[in-house]
Amino acid sequence: MQIKIAPSILASDFSKVGEEVARLEACGADLIHCDVMDGNFVPPITFGAQMVKAIRPHTRLPLDCHLMVLHPETHVEDFARAGADLISVHAEVCDISALFAQIAHMGVKKCAVINPETAAESLFPAVDAGADMLLLMSVHPGWGGQKFLPDTLKKLEILRNYCIRCGRPDLDIEVDGGITEANVKEVIAAGANVIVAGSTIFRAADMAATIRRLRG
Repeated sequence: MQIKIAPSILASDFSKVGEEVARLEACGADLIHCDVMDGNFVPPITFGAQMVKAIRPHTRLPLDCHLMVLHPETHVEDFARAGADLISVHAEVCDISALFAQIAHMGVKKCAVINPETAAESLFPAVDAGADMLLLMSVHPGWGGQKFLPDTLKKLEILRNYCIRCGRPDLDIEVDGGITEANVKEVIAAGANVIVAGSTIFRAADMAATIRRLRG
C-alpha cells in the first residue's frame, strides 16, 4: 500500500502560503492538508474556501480539505468550487450518507472523520457508503503541536481490519495529529497509509528529507 504524506498548512507561514505549498510539492509531498476551523465545532478559526482558491494555482497536488465545522453541508459547494479534491467531514455532526452524496455530486472525493473520543466503529457506515478515505484524529482538533494519543493505534487496527473484511483492503486511512519521525512507523504498522504532519515538516531543517523519513 502506498504511503502518502499530507503536510498541514496550518503550520505554514500564512503570509506566503502559495510559496509554501509549491515548496511542499517540490519536496515530495503527496497531498496538501487544509485544516478548516469555524470557531464553533472547535474554538479556533483558521480559513475558508477563499484560502483554498488562492493556493489552488500554486500546486498540482490534491487539496485535502478537512472541515472542522458544525454545518459542513453549507460549505461543501464552496470548497468544491474553490478547488478541493477531497472533502473530509466529521461523523459527529452530519449524516454521512447524505453528505457523501452531496460531495460526490460536486465531483469531489469524500472522507469521514472522527475525533479521539469517538469509537472507531462510527466510521463503519462511511466505508459502506463508499468513502474514498477515512480520517482518525490522533489529537483533539483545534491546535497544532499536540502529542499523539496512543489509543489511536487500536482504532487504526479496528478500521483496517473492517476494510479488509469489506473487501476494501486498500482504502486510504489518514491520521492527523502529533505524528513525528519517532512514532510514524507504528502508526503505519497499525493500518494508516496517509500521514498528516504540520509542525514536524515545517520546522524541519530539511523538509524533503523529513517527508522521506515520514514514509516510514
